[in-house]
Amino acid sequence: MTHIPLIRHGQANTHATTAEDYDRLSELGQQQAAWLGQYLHETQAQFDHVWAGDMSRHLATARGMGHDAPQIDARLNEFDYFTIARLAELEKDLPAPQSPEEFARNIPQLMEFWREDAFADAPERFADFEDRAQGAVDDILRAGGRSLVITSGGLISMVLRQVLRLDIPEMTRLMFLLRNSSVTEIEYVHGHLMLSVYNAVPHLAAPDRAHARTFI
Repeated sequence: MTHIPLIRHGQANTHATTAEDYDRLSELGQQQAAWLGQYLHETQAQFDHVWAGDMSRHLATARGMGHDAPQIDARLNEFDYFTIARLAELEKDLPAPQSPEEFARNIPQLMEFWREDAFADAPERFADFEDRAQGAVDDILRAGGRSLVITSGGLISMVLRQVLRLDIPEMTRLMFLLRNSSVTEIEYVHGHLMLSVYNAVPHLAAPDRAHARTFI
């Protein structure tokens, strides 16, 4: 049996307006990563492999968890939401969201446009994002054992789309709920990938850590 815990990075720069500005952990994000690393150590969680995307927030989360030298795979990186959102605003009159509530209404339509190849100069096709997510998971499965994967919410949601055969509305609903530093686990059992854990934050369960159960 192969286990793959997928970790969403700690809280990043929530006030960013570009992908570059977003790509760094906040002070709280660093603390979330440290708490998760401590929890996994105390529960004696053992991993045969540790993987991460090559984004700054992925690597900082890995370090905060106590993994200074993960195996780097850029296929685990997030899609470029900021650029795609600007294209949706310019080409499809889809206003950029200004609040979490607006984001919840915006993202399903944006993802549908992206899947339909509706943007002339998208930095990446939706189909290519699907392919790289699938390729990364396939290679991690081939490595065998228990593989810790530190990545982003969009990538995790894409993996869940593939495992659970979700359409865009269902995929985006799962994306909304992914907390920073959460654990989502898939397992390869009897020839099938299955979801066994979704969006768990046991390291933030204490009442004095309620403030750290963030989505953005």
